[in-house]
Amino acid sequence: MPKLDTDKINELAQAYLPNMTEFLRDMVAIPSESCDEKKVILRIKEEMEKVGFDRVEIDPMGNILGYIGTGPRLIAFDAHIDTVGIGAAGNWNFDPYEGFEDDECIGGRGTSDQEGGMASMVYAGKIIKELDLADEYTVVMVGTVQEEDCDGLCWQYIIKELGLKPEFVVSTEPTDGGIYRGQRGRMEIKVEVAGISSHGSAPERGDNAIFKMGKILGELEELHTRLKDDAFLGKGSLTVSQIFYTSPSRCAVADGCTISIDRRLTAGEDAELAISQIAELPAAKAADARVSMYTYEVPSYTGLVYPTDCYFPSWVVDEKHPAVQAAAKAYTALFSSEPRIDKWTFSTNGVAITGMHDIPTIGFGPGKEAQAHAPNEKTWKADLVRCAALYAALPSMYTQTKQDA
Repeated sequence: MPKLDTDKINELAQAYLPNMTEFLRDMVAIPSESCDEKKVILRIKEEMEKVGFDRVEIDPMGNILGYIGTGPRLIAFDAHIDTVGIGAAGNWNFDPYEGFEDDECIGGRGTSDQEGGMASMVYAGKIIKELDLADEYTVVMVGTVQEEDCDGLCWQYIIKELGLKPEFVVSTEPTDGGIYRGQRGRMEIKVEVAGISSHGSAPERGDNAIFKMGKILGELEELHTRLKDDAFLGKGSLTVSQIFYTSPSRCAVADGCTISIDRRLTAGEDAELAISQIAELPAAKAADARVSMYTYEVPSYTGLVYPTDCYFPSWVVDEKHPAVQAAAKAYTALFSSEPRIDKWTFSTNGVAITGMHDIPTIGFGPGKEAQAHAPNEKTWKADLVRCAALYAALPSMYTQTKQDA
């Protein structure tokens, strides 16, 4: 394999910054919350075709897949292109869909989380085509849907229903300039307690479900402090995110109370453990609480329903894996410095790719984690350029790494 011309790759990535900027701002201008991504998917299709992708497809769930090359090694890049909502409009200093642009940054909903990744991916594809790099591999650039609602669901579908099984996947979620190789998992857990209603003037005749849940809440707060820790991924955690009740009126004893728990899972923790830890709490047992996992059964924008449990496993890729090593080599060759190898704090589609299907995931994406879901979201133009360069160089570097092994 000929030596990569890293100078030329960097030069082209910088030259295509105006195109990436325009494309990203176009995506931002199209509201694309989970299950409403059709218009932004069509805009991505237009850009992929314009820059010369060999083949562009939209699958039955609504994910878009753009292919370049015909080589035997299949490598995938992933960007979820749905966004969360804008939240309280008053917290924004600019219109979240009109966005803004200055010499350094592009602002708007989705710039870091994570349509910026798609902009860099598409123009990495253009660089690969222009430099004729895809002789030993096939690359597929994937824009996925419904990630904000149910991370990994899109890749469960892609792997199981489309049969797409790349050698590794690059997640273009924001990584603050680092190369990432893991994350904690998560679960969405429901705890339900039943009571008996009575008139509020005589509460002793009833059995107040809210009081019973209150005792459970105290024990959950204490449980959080003793969850498992891991040297790389960090500590498992839980928080109560929602609370609901049923009662005949404001003048009655509550006859039902339900809470939602956001449970973050570190290495060595799984669904069975997390459920049992809550079910075995003394207050939960005394209240005969029902502890279960939520499921997700919401149609995609195409109308397809693909049910799944709301269990998203933790995962880690060994730092010595050829994909991690190739990314680090590409980074050093392009940018003349050593990369930071780290992990995400939040959850990504890697929960399905690696956590469920054992296909290695590595991360390198424009923007910062702290911008995700925040008002006044922005990304950095320099990040778009660096990511486009690394995405263009990485498949060749990986192929060389495998040949040298």
